[in-house]
This record gives sequence, C-alpha cells and structure tokens, in this order.
Amino acid sequence: MTEYEATASPTGWVAEQARRYEESGGTVGTTMQGAPCLLLDTLGRKSGQWRRTVLIYGRDGEDYLVVASLGGSDHHPVWYLNLTANPGVRLRVGTERFTATAEVLSGDEKARVWPSLVDVFPPYAGYQRRTERDIPVIRLRRATPENA
Repeated sequence: MTEYEATASPTGWVAEQARRYEESGGTVGTTMQGAPCLLLDTLGRKSGQWRRTVLIYGRDGEDYLVVASLGGSDHHPVWYLNLTANPGVRLRVGTERFTATAEVLSGDEKARVWPSLVDVFPPYAGYQRRTERDIPVIRLRRATPENA
C-alpha cells in the first residue's frame, strides 16, 4: 500500500465518491448535496488497516469539523469509533493531503459550532432530532511538528 491507500467504505456510493475524489487528485467528488466534502482515513481499531470515508465538513478557524451523524442513526458510525481509538487521521481536502489529529468537541464547543454546521448542511438539525444519541462533532487539526 502506498502512503495514502486505504480500504474503501463498504457503502457503495461512498466508496465510488471516494474513488473519484482520490483518483482526480481532489478535483472531482468534492461536494455532496452542495456541501463541501473531504476524505477521512482512520486506522481501524480492530483491523489495524486504514479505512476511508467521505464526509461533509465545516470550518472553525484553520480546523476542519465533521459530524458523526450517520443520518440520525441511534449508533455511531464506524469511522467515529475508529478515530476515538486512534485519533491520528489522514485527510484529503480538495487537492491537498495531510495528517491531522481528531478531537471530539465538548458540549459547549459543539453548541458554539453547531449552527455553522447546520448552515453548511441543514439536514444535520433533523438528524439530531431523529435520535436520542448526542451526535458528536469532531475537530480535525492539521498535524504540525509541534502536535505530531
């Protein structure tokens, strides 16, 4: 496997979008329903293999924010479970590839950024109403020599 290869999502449309995004060097497949998307690679907590998914993102300063909504499901997505076990992740945002560190936001931090994420992708509000699970928001901070 090369540095950024990863196993595709088992969900067909996600795998196809991730393939187009990666093969185009980040110029195709970069939006979903009009919202910006990134590729997130997480290290599998059981398999130890890199796994790839496509996620809508928002911004908070220089950081990227993603929502572990799974469409309002009552359980967390696998990628979220992986990054809570292994917070070192790999991202492709457009044409750029880099490593990052994932951090689940506290309740106060989530409350501060949630409106901006709903602005990016309005269905998030309905997803949260659909489930009793508190949908996590994750900050993805670019790795630097200081935080690598």
